[in-house]
Order: sequence, then structure tokens, then C-alpha cells
Amino acid sequence: MNEILSFNNVSFSYTPDIKDSRKAVDNVSFSINEGEWIAIVGHNGSGKSTLVKLVCGLLFPQDGEIRVMQNVLTEDNLWETRSSIGMVFQNPDNQFVGATVQDDVAFALENNGVPFEDMVERVHLSLKQVKMDNFLNHEPHHLSGGQKQRVAIAGALAMRPKLLILDESTSMLDPQGREEVLQTVQTLRDEIGLTVLSITHDVEEALLADRILFMNAGKKYAEGTPQEIFALGDKLVEFGLELPFATRMTNLLQSEGVQLVGQHMTEEELVNDLWTSNFNK
Repeated sequence: MNEILSFNNVSFSYTPDIKDSRKAVDNVSFSINEGEWIAIVGHNGSGKSTLVKLVCGLLFPQDGEIRVMQNVLTEDNLWETRSSIGMVFQNPDNQFVGATVQDDVAFALENNGVPFEDMVERVHLSLKQVKMDNFLNHEPHHLSGGQKQRVAIAGALAMRPKLLILDESTSMLDPQGREEVLQTVQTLRDEIGLTVLSITHDVEEALLADRILFMNAGKKYAEGTPQEIFALGDKLVEFGLELPFATRMTNLLQSEGVQLVGQHMTEEELVNDLWTSNFNK
């Protein structure tokens, strides 16, 4: 598999001149391969936001190296590297610059000198990919939160990125909007093999990832599948991470003497176990 992004012993401090100051990112290593979905989770101040700034070249590591598309990220190749990364941010209302949906998706393409015919094709294709092609001439402020984020994803897709970064992009949405965005990302992964890096507090979103990186105090505390990470249980709670609803409910039922087999990540797993273990006798 092609490696899209790698951190190799990366460290960064906002106060490097102060002796023994805590590093925002402390000797972190991980990699993302093409087509993977990696979620980075952790409490406020754990280093998640700094990691994103390092990926985008807003900050550069004081130690270690970052590779994007297997090339070391430097100031010389910064703009070329950024063109291969799409970003969707937390607040959908802060991302729009166009008077209509299609104007907004076309904005970055136009700034990058994409020919008009190619630009029109990309705008229509990317909006179709996120199921917003019927909203071409709608004004963005009339859209729901979930629709706005889907348009933001379309804007990123139009640039044909190798990596899509979701930076807390569902945290300000209602449950329906969150479901719309996450379903869109899942579909894009299945259809075009999109590579995704999501920064999130939402454990239900993290469950969708192939791997989770759990950050604590600037360090990579743990890395593994969602099942491996959430099996850490109370240790994650101690560091400020909420367990999935199904896992918390499983623990509560087991404490009340209900017979269940192991832990559960999803409500469907829990319901099936309840049915099998207790009612289908």
C-alpha cells in the first residue's frame, strides 16, 4: 500500500527556549496508508490540534520528520504538499466565500488557475459525490449544518486531494447533520478509496476508523483498532475520553448481573448479544 503520511519521532514545543517546558507533540510516530481512515482522539490539550498544524505545514517540527506522499515536508515543497491535502473545519459557517454552492466549490479551483471547462466538470462531480448536486444555485446560509459540511467536503474533493482531514468537523452539528457527514465520508471511502484523517472528540465517529491514535499530554498513548483502544476502558476515562454508549451500557448491565459475552462497540452488537444470551433460550 502507498504511504500517504508519516510522522517519524516528531516533537514540537510552543516554548522551545524554556528549559523542561512540556512539548505539545512529544516524539510521535505513526503512518497512514492510501485508503485508510485514521482517527486521532484525546482530551483538550492532548496535542491533536498541533498535529494537524504540523501536517499542513503551519508549524514545523523541532525534532523528527514528517513525510507527505513519501516526501519530507519542508518550506520549499510546502505549497505543493498542501495542494494534496483537503481540509474540513469545525464551524461550517466560517468556510464559505461564494454567493452560491457552486461558486463556493469553484473558489479554490479558480484561484489555482484550473481551466473553466475542467472547473465546471469538477464542481458538478464533487457535488454529485456528496449528494448536493441539486443545490448548485442555493445560497450557503440557507443550508443545514450537515449540508454545509457536505459542500465543504465537495470543495475539498474538487481539488483532488490525496488526504482529507476532518478537524472536529462534526462537533457543531446536530445528530442528523453528523450522520449525513459521516455517511458521506464512508461512501467516498468505498467508492473512490479516499484517505481520511479525522480529529475528533466523538467516540461514535472514531469507531468508524480503521485505526485510532489516542493522544495524551502530547504523546501517543496508544494506537490500534477501535476494539483494541476502547478495550482499555477505565484508563481512557481517566484521561478524559468517553467510552462508546454500547460499551458503557454493557458495563452497567454486567454490573447488574446480566450475562453478556465480552464488550460491545455498537448498539447492534449489544442487542444481538442480549437476544442470544438472555432471550433466545
